[in-house]
Amino acid sequence: MMKKTKIGRISVAGAAMAATFAVTGAAHAGTAGASVPAAPSGTDVAAARDAASSALGTVGQFFASGGQKPQGDARQLAAAATAAAPRIDSATVPVYYLDPAFVADTSSAGTAAPVSQLTFMATDTVSTAGAHASVWTAQVDGAWKVVNIASGSDETSYTAGAKPGATVFKEPQIGAWYQVLNGRILPLNETARSSVGNGMTIAQYHQLVRGRYADKLPGSAYDKGGRAGGFQPQGPGESSSNLAPLTGGLTLIGFGVAGAGAVAWRRTRARRG
Repeated sequence: MMKKTKIGRISVAGAAMAATFAVTGAAHAGTAGASVPAAPSGTDVAAARDAASSALGTVGQFFASGGQKPQGDARQLAAAATAAAPRIDSATVPVYYLDPAFVADTSSAGTAAPVSQLTFMATDTVSTAGAHASVWTAQVDGAWKVVNIASGSDETSYTAGAKPGATVFKEPQIGAWYQVLNGRILPLNETARSSVGNGMTIAQYHQLVRGRYADKLPGSAYDKGGRAGGFQPQGPGESSSNLAPLTGGLTLIGFGVAGAGAVAWRRTRARRG
């Protein structure tokens, strides 16, 4: 089990979430026919880490409030945030999600697009009590800014636990973490193991995710029907659990960070699956 102390997950304000995907364009450059996307530049990684470092005060608020909207005396909350004294506890790493273009690819091997796309950068932080939170950064209006704070350290832990030379990515719709190595998709958590067993080829995984999401891509009837995850009305014969349209996006709950660095609060329904 890779996750450390559990507090809560957070949501990204709409504009900031849209800006998250500004980082993906460079990741696709020059990768046609490749199984993995290009890595971000050292300059981008350094800038993302600087942005995470500048948000440690907000991370303290996150720890003090348990990942929820603060309640009670402001002075007590401020004191608790200061007492949390969060510090950076990992390297800043790129986080990749399953690429909708890979799912949309109709070639037999699915090799016209990388399996995953760069979605954000993550930096692990830890409080004096030993709780962990992952600070997510993305390019917003040309600058790296914090767009999310999430409990635990999955993003950095799974990356650190992968084999040398592997690219780690997440299939967010089911919460599966994988590594791509030597042309194979290998599981990193139990959800992934339930999905791909002990591993499969990229071509096999392509067929698997096409079966799951080909009808849920952006612009599909499923997408236009507003089924963005969560609890949906059931019609005759419908499953009680609906996968979200495959956008590569983030659907989380709780503590959010506005693009300008101010704390914003927004609660959404949890996504099933």
